[in-house]
Amino acid sequence: MHKKRFMQAIIGLILALAIIVPSGCELVTKPQNGTTTETTGTGTVQQETGQTSSETTQIQITDTPSIVLPSIADVVAVVKPSVVAINVEVLVPSFFGGSTLEQGSGWIISSDGLIVTNNHVVADAQSITVTLSDGRSLPVDVSKVASDAISDLAVLRVNAQGLPAVTVGDSSMLRVGDWVVAIGNSLGEGIRATQGIISRQDVTISDETGQEISGLLETDAAINPGNSGGPLVNMAGQVIGITNAKTIATGVEGVGYAISSNEAIPLIQELISKGFITWPYLGINTYTVDALAIREYNLSVDAGVVLTYVDTNSPASRAGLKEGDVVVKFNGQTVSTAAELIRAIHKAQIGVPTEIVFWRGNSQNTVTAVLIERPR
Repeated sequence: MHKKRFMQAIIGLILALAIIVPSGCELVTKPQNGTTTETTGTGTVQQETGQTSSETTQIQITDTPSIVLPSIADVVAVVKPSVVAINVEVLVPSFFGGSTLEQGSGWIISSDGLIVTNNHVVADAQSITVTLSDGRSLPVDVSKVASDAISDLAVLRVNAQGLPAVTVGDSSMLRVGDWVVAIGNSLGEGIRATQGIISRQDVTISDETGQEISGLLETDAAINPGNSGGPLVNMAGQVIGITNAKTIATGVEGVGYAISSNEAIPLIQELISKGFITWPYLGINTYTVDALAIREYNLSVDAGVVLTYVDTNSPASRAGLKEGDVVVKFNGQTVSTAAELIRAIHKAQIGVPTEIVFWRGNSQNTVTAVLIERPR
């Protein structure tokens, strides 16, 4: 009996040793069906050869390196002292009168009290108060607010010195997928931070008034009421965008927008120096040609920008443009959407003849318009 158990143990040990493959060694078996199975320390592959072969296929599996995520806390520590909460009192039209308090965000662009925010945050304000990171609440002289509805930018001034100003970064260096942090007075509950990535660049959207805003960054960082006017920053703590909108629709999450720093800074400088932004003016309303426009205006072309309105005595009217004309080229640039045409107009020079190519019916025409300063 003992001899029998001893022999069973010996056989078991031999079988166990036979199936152990040392690390880094290969075990190759050749089944009768011609399939070569190769087992390594990192994986197994079967090679259908149709016949047995002495050659084996080497497959290397590379270890995935650990990824260290950026420290959001370090970014917030750098930028948060420069972010302010903005409280705005707005009159409410009603039989009994009254007012409501609205909230937004801003950021300090210079240590002598200049603060950047969105125009829609301070539009129609009766009074404005800015709360700094140290808890101080400072009044803003509403009559001295410099703002612009087209760019949705505004500059405020508070009576304070030695404030912590932000560093502005180059938004053209961003890539889709880069980490960003949105910091602002979210929901009016104090300065908060949310993180995400850049989802798209150079986006054009229409605001609630129908005004198109271009040069936007799209991000999936959470944007909530109160965030408007606050900074969108990169991992170096530099402002690369000004949060100004989010998409609100059933089933839509994580779609927010910010005005890129490269688009905004020249306009902010103009607001600071002049108190307003000078825009070229052609005097038209536009719509991108689509099936609806083709049917409505009986168009003979299927691409371009149809003019839905031409202002009387405007540069467009004086140049001979009419409602229903389809613009396809402006100042040498091909335009296929209303956003492209509006941007081309904004970049044109006031007082300089500008060539416009358009279709009217079945004929293509070219006129020259001299843009003027947009009425304020």
